[in-house]
Amino acid sequence: MIRLRQIAMIAPDLDPVVDQLRDAFGLEVCFHDPGVAEFGLRNALLLVGDQFLEVLSPIEDDTTVGRLLDKRGGAGGYMAIYEVDDLDVRLAHLADRDVRVIWAADLPDIRGRHLHPRDVGGAIVSLDEPVPAGSWRWGGPDWPSMAASTQARTVDRISTVTVASGHPDVASRRWSDLGIAEAVQFVSAGERGDGIDGVALRAVERSRAGERFDIGGVEFTLV
Repeated sequence: MIRLRQIAMIAPDLDPVVDQLRDAFGLEVCFHDPGVAEFGLRNALLLVGDQFLEVLSPIEDDTTVGRLLDKRGGAGGYMAIYEVDDLDVRLAHLADRDVRVIWAADLPDIRGRHLHPRDVGGAIVSLDEPVPAGSWRWGGPDWPSMAASTQARTVDRISTVTVASGHPDVASRRWSDLGIAEAVQFVSAGERGDGIDGVALRAVERSRAGERFDIGGVEFTLV
C-alpha cells in the first residue's frame, strides 16, 4: 500500500500562506510541530480529511528551506509524503536503484525516510510507515477528533500533486520504476525549475470543481 498523506510547502513568511489556505478552503490548523526547529524552521499543519497540508518557513539563516526559497525565487511546494505499509521492502528496492536517504526517523509509532531529490527527480519524497496504519504522528495528537467533527470544509481530500521537471517523461518513468508514482502527475518545469507546482483538492460541493487558487507559489485546483 502507498497513499499520499501530506504535502509540504515552503514560504518566507508562514502566517500569510496559512491564512490564505484557511480562508480559501475552510481548513483549520491541527498542529505546530516543535520538532522542525531542529532544522531552523517553524510550521503549521492543516487537516484535509485525514491528509495534511504543511507550510514551513525558516526561523534561522542558512537552512535547506531558505536555500530552496532562494533557488526557486520564492514560496512553493516542497515535499510529497506517502504512507506505506512495507517500508523495509521499499527501501531495499530503492537501494537497488541507487536512491539515497537524506533523513531518517525511527519512532515507536512511525518510521520515515526522506529520499534524495537528485536520485528521484522533480521533488523531495518521503516514505513513512505509521503504527497503526492510518495513524499520523506528524499531524499531532488532535487531528483524529478534528477529522471526526462536523466542521464545514470546502475540500475533503488531496487528490493529486503536480511535479514540475525539466524532463517530465523521464521523471514519470523514474517514479514508476521506484514504486512512488501514486497520485502524481508531471509537467515541464518553467524558469523556477523542478518542484511541486500544483495540488488538486476534492471539492465538497461538486459545482465548485474547476476553481483555481494561487497560494504560496502553488496552484490549487478544485476537482
